[in-house]
Amino acid sequence: MSQETILNEKSLEFFEKYLNNAAPTGYEWEGQKIWMDYLRPYVDTFITDTYGTAVGVINPEAEYKVVIEGHSDEISWYVNYISDNGLLYVIRNGGSDHQIAPSKWVNIHTKKGIVKGVFGWPAIHTRNRAKEEPPKLDNIFIDIGAKDKEEVEKMGVHVGCVITYPDTFQVLNGDKFVCRAIDNRAGGFMIAEVARLLHENGKKLPFGLYITNAVQEEIGLRGAEMITHTIKPNVAIVTDVCHDTTTPMIDKKKQGHTEIGSGPVISYAPAVQNKLRERIIETAEAKKIPFQRMAASRMTGTDTDAFAYSNGGVASALISLPLRYMHTTVEMVHREDVESVIKLIYETLLNIESGETFSYFE
Repeated sequence: MSQETILNEKSLEFFEKYLNNAAPTGYEWEGQKIWMDYLRPYVDTFITDTYGTAVGVINPEAEYKVVIEGHSDEISWYVNYISDNGLLYVIRNGGSDHQIAPSKWVNIHTKKGIVKGVFGWPAIHTRNRAKEEPPKLDNIFIDIGAKDKEEVEKMGVHVGCVITYPDTFQVLNGDKFVCRAIDNRAGGFMIAEVARLLHENGKKLPFGLYITNAVQEEIGLRGAEMITHTIKPNVAIVTDVCHDTTTPMIDKKKQGHTEIGSGPVISYAPAVQNKLRERIIETAEAKKIPFQRMAASRMTGTDTDAFAYSNGGVASALISLPLRYMHTTVEMVHREDVESVIKLIYETLLNIESGETFSYFE
């Protein structure tokens, strides 16, 4: 399997459709339907749960279970307050960045459909340049063109409506994928591509494979926390994004050195089971897949933590996709890294035997 042939036209059409669909935390189901429709030819069955996590299963009768996982939700906002003159004030749903909000278009999701709006901001001419006030949660606001609160409510907008950005998929300079929600819609895409490759290459695994697209990662790993108790896996390989630390205003002494175009990032952290991580590294070296390393002090901050500490302990590891401008509307990844993550997960699965405990004491 040459890396150049991993992504095909159908793959990229799915990726674009999947990214462009809004799936904010707590409202992931439409994205999950798109994902499941793409995955359906490559799995034997599906598991879904009450909150919307979706799992495609290969070899569901097998006792030994391996998870490959990404998360499906994206950051967003909630309407928190409607002023008498028809302006909307917001609170976060996940780690939304208040500093990028001014002048952005938004989609407000209502029972009547999408209502368009903009994050307004005072014109530069009207601001006190000697004492500029930066964007903050208590001063950013959305204008939907309504004259008052009554008109807002007639449009179907109320406190609790979820708000997303409409920015869509673009390709920059031929090989950089740019969109909102690459964190971590890319993860769901990559694990789906692993399933496709296993199917197309006729690979039979000696264990059950649970291709897991979890919900609610952005507000505390909640979807993974729930589904791991349903699956009860023996092994979990999680993929998420991590920071490209080569762009301005990032301190490599604090954040480490990882960058787009240099391959998947393999994590060192207490939640990462060392022998499983070494198996991944051995696979990368044997298959000549480029990779980078990253250290986490206490926790990975990803669904790896939820899987690792569940069910009495699950051997878990993290393979990250380096990304620029996380939690903005212009998140950017390199096509070659996407392909390398897919290949590394695929080859690692072929390098795991049913029944392996990854025990330190054997």
